[in-house]
Amino acid sequence: MSSSISLTKAGILATLVSAAASASCSVETGYEVTFYGYADNDPPGADIAYDCGRGYTAGGTGTYDDPLTFATAPGEFSKCEVIYVPYLEKYLRFEDTCEECTSDYDDGKLHIDIWTGPTTSNGGSKLLSCEDSLTPDASQIVVTSPPDSLTVNTGALFSSGTCHTSNIYKSPSTSESTYCSGSSSGSSGGSSTTCAWPGHCEGATCSDDNDCSDPWACYNGICGTGVVTSCAWEGHCAGTSCSNNNDCSDPWSCVNGVCA
Repeated sequence: MSSSISLTKAGILATLVSAAASASCSVETGYEVTFYGYADNDPPGADIAYDCGRGYTAGGTGTYDDPLTFATAPGEFSKCEVIYVPYLEKYLRFEDTCEECTSDYDDGKLHIDIWTGPTTSNGGSKLLSCEDSLTPDASQIVVTSPPDSLTVNTGALFSSGTCHTSNIYKSPSTSESTYCSGSSSGSSGGSSTTCAWPGHCEGATCSDDNDCSDPWACYNGICGTGVVTSCAWEGHCAGTSCSNNNDCSDPWSCVNGVCA
């Protein structure tokens, strides 16, 4: 989103080591989160401002070793700094600049712009619509100097003309201990069973068992165990949409926008 700035590998390592030495893991609140991609990059394409070890091309799957590109105001983070965003369950790396983020930062507002993709084609109106769909109304938390063992969803946000809104997590925990202990999942509520297929876990909609990650199956259009639990608040039971835990009847919680 701006002219390229060259960083040598030695410089990259020095930056990362310096950042790690001077900061400890913390959870920062109040970030506006938006999304950008090939179509609305300036100029259009996948070019980015900083080479953080994989060239001047945006990308990444969101793992600690392959963080997803994000843009923000110069000075808001160190160049090539890695953060973790529970809203996506992805690690991100500061690799680009953002004009609106810079204006917001000058006004005292925190703002990051996250790469949506694709890297080799425009995406057009479908991409722009996807960015709007992914953008949350509420401010989000950012974990700085995160441990490398947090839960990660490597699923794409946009691919082959399809927007993957199932790869966002609308009700993450805000507890620092959840993320800075180095061993806890970033998601809140729901089942404690490990889910290997994000977007197809307990509470997700389904048409048959093949739509659900193990160990769940499809019951009445919802991935679950099939165990019937009484519901005291009709219309707020398992499988109904939600924005937070208060929208769900006990014993369910809001997981990825669905009571589960």
